[in-house]
Amino acid sequence: MAVEGGMKCVKFMLYVLLLAFCACAVGLIAVGVATQVVLSQTIIPGATTGSLVPVVIIAVGAFLFLVAFVGCCGACKENYCLMITFAVFLSLITLVEVAAAIAGYVFRDRVMSEFSKDFKQQMQNYPKDNHTALILDRMQEKFHCCGATNYTDWETIPLPVKGQVPDSCCVNVTQGCGTKFTEKDIYTKGCVEKIGGWLRKNVLVVAAAALGIAFVEVLGIVFACCLVKSIRSGYEVM
Repeated sequence: MAVEGGMKCVKFMLYVLLLAFCACAVGLIAVGVATQVVLSQTIIPGATTGSLVPVVIIAVGAFLFLVAFVGCCGACKENYCLMITFAVFLSLITLVEVAAAIAGYVFRDRVMSEFSKDFKQQMQNYPKDNHTALILDRMQEKFHCCGATNYTDWETIPLPVKGQVPDSCCVNVTQGCGTKFTEKDIYTKGCVEKIGGWLRKNVLVVAAAALGIAFVEVLGIVFACCLVKSIRSGYEVM
């Protein structure tokens, strides 16, 4: 039996959405890799649970790509089982993304608290670990900050000169500028506050992207269910 025009349209739209899923999957993998690069420049790998974030993003992207492939095969072959598998897995991905978004919002303060704790811990390693010093210096220069809470955090760190701050705290970075300074010569705000502000500015963009992906996924589930119903009813999808 020939497929009704409406079902042909559904199948075409499903193909379009599958291409969108592949693009989203590649995008998630790229974001995961970029996040890993950023974290490697801001924290010691493995120092916090935040280092698992890029791994999770990459895993979700890879799984979404696999699910899109299954959906494409199911649509091409008009296979009932493959389309059911596609709809179920896509529903699971959507639920995981919603749960992750809710968890991120609920535990946002705890994440910043853990980051502050880890930052202070890495400050203790600053005088004896060149790699840690390089990461903290890079972070302070990039975000125009000094210390975890403020520049006075460095007073408890055994630097070569008492009362000294790293040169990366200086507004104009020169060798030895952190030894003798006035408050106008350095960044006085802490890195936790600065990075938290940066995250808040970008969270709307992330939320909008997440809502867009979720909307596309819901459409994919709806179209997949329509196609499954058509196949089950005995239509011969062309």
